Amino acid sequence: MRAMVLHQQRQPLCLEDVPVPEPAGHQVQIRVSACGICRTDLHVVDADLTEPELPLIPGHQIIGTVSKVGRGVTGIEVGQRIGVPWLGSSCGHCDYCRHDRENLCNDARYTGYQINGGFAEYTVADARYCFPIPDGFSDLQAAPLLCAGLIGYRAYRRVSDRQHIGFFGFGSAAHILIQVARNAGKSVYAFTRPGDTEAKTFALSLGATWVGDSTVTPPNLLDGAIIFASAGELVPAALHTVRKGGRVVCAGIHMSDIPSFPYDLLWGERELCSIANLTRRDGEEFLPLAASIPVETIVHPYPLERANDALDDLRAGRFNGSAVLTI
Repeated sequence: MRAMVLHQQRQPLCLEDVPVPEPAGHQVQIRVSACGICRTDLHVVDADLTEPELPLIPGHQIIGTVSKVGRGVTGIEVGQRIGVPWLGSSCGHCDYCRHDRENLCNDARYTGYQINGGFAEYTVADARYCFPIPDGFSDLQAAPLLCAGLIGYRAYRRVSDRQHIGFFGFGSAAHILIQVARNAGKSVYAFTRPGDTEAKTFALSLGATWVGDSTVTPPNLLDGAIIFASAGELVPAALHTVRKGGRVVCAGIHMSDIPSFPYDLLWGERELCSIANLTRRDGEEFLPLAASIPVETIVHPYPLERANDALDDLRAGRFNGSAVLTI
């Protein structure tokens, strides 16, 4: 089969012929049809995340059809369409796993990081960590839901009880979550990179109440904010926009260093927190919700062999919405 393989971080992926993986135990073999490209993939390639198992096939927003099942698999059949997310496995018995916090398991393994992912014609995955995909989504539209959607939803839940919510960075996750927030009657304030007029127009087209540069103060104080971008300097900027009692959520898996800021920005019972990874419960809640709204993902397809181009376009911010490999 053809696959895009990472042999060394900070180097381009290589298109190669590799053996088709066979499922074992609780695994299923999947004929991949689409795989979303995520900023986390960039963090893996660019060495912001430092512990990949190389050589590695990246990709953790996988949509495909089950082609084989392992002996221990129940509830999934050959021919079924499923999705594979970032969380590939967890230990199942630590304190985190036993208390519905498997996203924090110290022995968790991640798709496209320690486990070969979906930048390939076939992959294998633990069936217990896969999700059925609602019928209303095409393969291309479903792919971004598996990370941008799921991890964005986990972040959104931390501010879902608030009315005026700021989104710092308006990329793949934000363009999905604004639809969830607007469906719930929330007012969303979109903060973009200075000079990025296309992102501003994109946010307004999806129902943003207000848009502005990340350096600009919104017309009123916010009840909460989510930082989707990986820029640490946005933390004090976001704290500056929320009222007393407000909450700022850092949604990325990697962020540059946060600069020092005066305690006054945090005082007044403002809260600063992060979210990490996802749980299977997040998928069980979010995917049916996304189908019921319904969320419409804006996708930019690339063939498998152009994965490096897609990563470079994402790195440079050359599109709005989500990039997806078609396989």
